[in-house]
Amino acid sequence: MSGYELLARDLAACGRDGFTGEVRVSGSPGGTVHLRGGLVVAVESPGAPGPKALLLRSGRIGGEEWDALVRESGGARWPVAGLVAHGYTGAAQLRVVCAMALKDAAFAVVAGSVDDCERGPATEPPPGAVTVGEPPTRLLQDAARKLHALDALPYPARPERERPVPASLSFPASRLTALRRELLTHTDGRRTARDLAFLTGRGVYTVTVEVARMLGEGLLECPDAPAPIPVRLPPDGAGVRPRPPAPPPPPSSDPAQHHAALPRRRPGASGVKEFFRLRHPTGN
Repeated sequence: MSGYELLARDLAACGRDGFTGEVRVSGSPGGTVHLRGGLVVAVESPGAPGPKALLLRSGRIGGEEWDALVRESGGARWPVAGLVAHGYTGAAQLRVVCAMALKDAAFAVVAGSVDDCERGPATEPPPGAVTVGEPPTRLLQDAARKLHALDALPYPARPERERPVPASLSFPASRLTALRRELLTHTDGRRTARDLAFLTGRGVYTVTVEVARMLGEGLLECPDAPAPIPVRLPPDGAGVRPRPPAPPPPPSSDPAQHHAALPRRRPGASGVKEFFRLRHPTGN
């Protein structure tokens, strides 16, 4: 059974059972699926930015303001009331951000490897939980559809695989959207699409798709292995120096090899005449 099938089976069982709690997914990147009454209300994964990271990178709220809200709420991981009350974001915008983070984390889990799944009770309220949960089967089908869409691109990238660099070519500014300009600034041959998603505060699926498209269009490249340099010779060979012959191998110091290299004497008529001359000497 593949990792995806294992995850789909366990989450489908949670949906049928009306399970409330956590499903801890071990793997790379892995994550935690939070369910309420059999519906998924949040997904946390180290492979995708959470709602807090999306809010901070969007510029709606800064780090100091966030820390102040956490202190004001008594240490809550997700100070939703303060976010809305202080006008950092509207309630509708917050719902959109949480739904995006949920689906993006589910995609990150499915796009990686799944080793095992384990049910458990909820340890604490998840940050950025949505009010109306997602059916587990539909959530996984959506993640699988995104993977198939990536595979259909000319350059099927993965969140954790490619580490691109900007290509050494110039392109019209019309082809460089704000996201593309940002990615060209941060790609350095060490960052994956997952790294770039955290750095830019965007969804890992969105960034992976854009990286794949830019690789296909030649805006980015992956210099993992140097391309061979083609050698073109003139049609008539003019200007090409002939290669000097290879020097003969040095003589071996093995006596057996010297013996084997000596010419062998072939018996013949001259040998028979020499034998009779020695046995019957004449006066000549």
